[in-house]
This record gives sequence, C-alpha cells and structure tokens, in this order.
Amino acid sequence: MRDHGGNLDAAIAGFGGPPEDWIDLSTGINRRPYPLPTLPREAWTALPTRSALAGLAAAAARAYGSDAAVLPVAGAQAAIQMLPRLAPPGRARVLGPTYNEHAAALRAAGWQVAETGSIEALAGADFAVVVNPNNPDGRRTEPDRLLALAAEVGTLVVDESFADPHPELSLAAAAGGRRGLFVLRSFGKFYGLAGLRLGFVLGAAGDIAALSEMAGPWPVSGAAIAIGRAALEDTGWAGATARRLAAEAVQLDSLAAAAGWTCLGGTALFRLYDTADAARAQTRLAEARIWSRIFPRARGWLRLGLPGDAAEWRRLAAALGREEAR
Repeated sequence: MRDHGGNLDAAIAGFGGPPEDWIDLSTGINRRPYPLPTLPREAWTALPTRSALAGLAAAAARAYGSDAAVLPVAGAQAAIQMLPRLAPPGRARVLGPTYNEHAAALRAAGWQVAETGSIEALAGADFAVVVNPNNPDGRRTEPDRLLALAAEVGTLVVDESFADPHPELSLAAAAGGRRGLFVLRSFGKFYGLAGLRLGFVLGAAGDIAALSEMAGPWPVSGAAIAIGRAALEDTGWAGATARRLAAEAVQLDSLAAAAGWTCLGGTALFRLYDTADAARAQTRLAEARIWSRIFPRARGWLRLGLPGDAAEWRRLAAALGREEAR
C-alpha cells in the first residue's frame, strides 16, 4: 500500500482514541467545508442525466475561467488513474518530488517513469506531469513556462489540485487550445468535501471525448453533481474562503516558527516544515490527537493542513507549545 495523508486508521492504531477525538491535518483538505445544501430526492434515486453532467461541467468551466471541454470525474485521483491509458506507453517524466500516485499510475499502465527535479528535463518526454502548486513543498511553475513545455512533450498533465486559492498559477484558461494538454482540478480539497469524490479534467474537446469514453456514462454521482454545481456557482463563498485560508496559512507559520520549525513552503491549504526530526514531531502531535504527514525521503519534513474552528487552533497551539518545550 502506498503512503498517503488521510490515513487516520494508522494514527488510531498507533496512538489510540476514537476517530472523533482526532484532528486530521495530514491532508490539505479545508476543515471548514462548504455548507451542504438540501438535495432533491432525485439526486439519490435517479441516474445522473447528460444534461445534469453538462450543467456541472459548465459550472466548473466558469469557476475555473476556462472555455475548455470539461469532464467531471470521481476525484482528481480517478483522472490520474485513467490518463496514462489514453496512449501507448513510452517514456514518462514527473517533476518531483511530488504526489506519488502519478508515477505509480504511469508504471501500472506500462510507462517507463523517471522523476526529475528540473522542469527543463521534462522536455522530450512522451508523457510529462507537473503538480502546480506542488505537493508537498508548494513549488510554483508559471503558466507561460507550462505552455511552452506543452509544445515539447507528447502529453502534459498539469495537476492543479491545490490551485483554487492560487488562481494566478492556473493553466485552465489555456487548457482547450492544445491537444495533449490536460489540467486536473480537485473539488474536495478547497471545498472541504473530499468524501464527495469529485474532480474535473479540462482539455481539448477531442481529448476529453476520448477520456469520457473511458470514464463511462455515469462518472460521478447525482449528489456530487448537485452539491458540486451549487458550490462552484457560489463565488462569494469561494472568495471569502481563499482570503481566510491565506491569512490562516500565515498564522500557522507563526505557530510553527515559535516551536522552532522552519517553513519550507506550501500553499494556502497546507504547509511544509523542517522539524529536524519529523517522526518525533509527529509523535508529539499524535499524543495530542493531532495527525500530520511525514515523508520517508526527508527526515525533517512534516506537512500540516490548516485547523478548522477556534477549538482546533487552540489544540494545535498547545501541542506545538509542548513540542517547543521539549
């Protein structure tokens, strides 16, 4: 099994306590989610119609400022699994270190995969992946550079799962203009509804049509369509949430600095810190029933999502105070 955040079962197995006692900051999921609307009965009882799917896709295009073709999928992860199977396998390169599912899905589909730390080294690949902003360090790549790269590779996948609070980085507006360019968007992270399993792929009409054939006639549920459309059309909520997250990311950095940690980067949905000994820091937080994310390849790296309400912020501040005291 591949290592991920969100593995609260592992936290409970190691440190005890019921799930409701834990604050899961091991992901970049907004802990103050979009308020769930009341759904019509048909969202649960009827198969999704083509017109409902089209309405959701149009809402996503407007929200992301794009005139590209849009395919709703069961989370960005579903697209990560499907896209490597659209073309015969060849040489794939992934800009890393990054979310490990991209390389894993490519290998499973028969691609020869190499990770590189330089965007220039992606040129010439049959399939290239850039996560922007990157997970876990928040590395940013300018859209113009990505557009230039699209002309230098066979297929370019730009994963914008954490881009909602950073629209200046998005390539969504250009996604429909070039075959072989795909932009992925996650719904669940920014809107705090990861359990809904909703995401989007933006691209040229022909590419999205081929991917839609692979996804099948009902790629997302009726509930996901109804909730997703309502949330994407609520621009007031999105703007206020982006501003709040930006301010709270600064607040989290201040707490971490007081504990002696160094911020290495991140986004408005998560932060990455050098703690000197991440396993030790994770254990101290877990003793306070707060779960975090560490990385085997980097001994000091610890990633934290942002707490939700005031009580969660107080608990994290108290736990980091104990970490400083040690």
